[in-house]
Amino acid sequence: MKLSATIARLLIAGALTAFAGCVAAQQAYPNKPIRIITPFAPGGANSLMARLIGQKFTESWGQPAIVESIPGAGTIIGTDTVVKAAPDGYTLLLSGGNLALTPLLFPAPYDPIKDLVPVASFVRSENVLVINPSLPVNNLKELIAYAKSKPGQLNYATPGAGTTQHLAHELFNMAAEIQTQHIPYKGAGPALTDLLGGQVQLYFLTPAFGIPHINSGKVKAMAITGETRSPGLPQVPTFTEAGLPGLNEAGTWFGVIAPAATPKPIIDKLSTEIGKYVAMPDFRETLISQGMNPNYANSGQLAARLKGDHARFTKIIKTANIKMNN
Repeated sequence: MKLSATIARLLIAGALTAFAGCVAAQQAYPNKPIRIITPFAPGGANSLMARLIGQKFTESWGQPAIVESIPGAGTIIGTDTVVKAAPDGYTLLLSGGNLALTPLLFPAPYDPIKDLVPVASFVRSENVLVINPSLPVNNLKELIAYAKSKPGQLNYATPGAGTTQHLAHELFNMAAEIQTQHIPYKGAGPALTDLLGGQVQLYFLTPAFGIPHINSGKVKAMAITGETRSPGLPQVPTFTEAGLPGLNEAGTWFGVIAPAATPKPIIDKLSTEIGKYVAMPDFRETLISQGMNPNYANSGQLAARLKGDHARFTKIIKTANIKMNN
């Protein structure tokens, strides 16, 4: 009995020591560099948002937050890298609405609801439809008429098949009753390069990425998703204002995601910190200047949003008959 009692006490003591060590490690978080993965090629809004939040992490905690782009397979490769990473808070994903969308269109090796845990989102972004200036149109009504006169002859770019921009374009095709061809790229940068070069004619992009090119006249803006105009592009009408309702919800969000088994204290610490940033005037002004809408959702709220995205995207894909071969 005495031996058994001694063993029991040793086991309990060991468990308590391990637990104390785990708690101490979580309290000390972060004590080394944080890796923020974006599943797109460098140069797009996703990369911009990753650098913005990474800079704030670095300023707050004195630990470098390193942004790494891992594009491919419609965001699956970069996302799966985070799914398989150690759940210790040092490998994070900067993602958006594509997180729920992509697995509905591709055979992803993960379940975004079960294999990842939302940390927080900090911004909502609309999508603005831009065209190459060579098209002989000046507004959405003229663009639709021109596309109808050339069925299947206009190409639209996206930063990848299965992205929210892909869905927005297909919704546009359906609402406008036109036929345009999908050309997927491995990121927003390569897609924009070909739009500017005239290899593709249309592109839904985020205001953060599009404002400089719209203001310089390198691309023409036709309309923007959402219920109200973007503060960064007040001259661009909403789709409803331009005469084509039904695309209000074709925007996206940006936020931080972690591997599913990441300890809750670390998730809560990250989420609280992001909430502080969204309340900071300089952070908000930076987002607004990029045409973004500061919008904070904590872990639970973002989880609910992901489930809502999944249901909404499932319905749209079925209604629009979106296939990966188009």
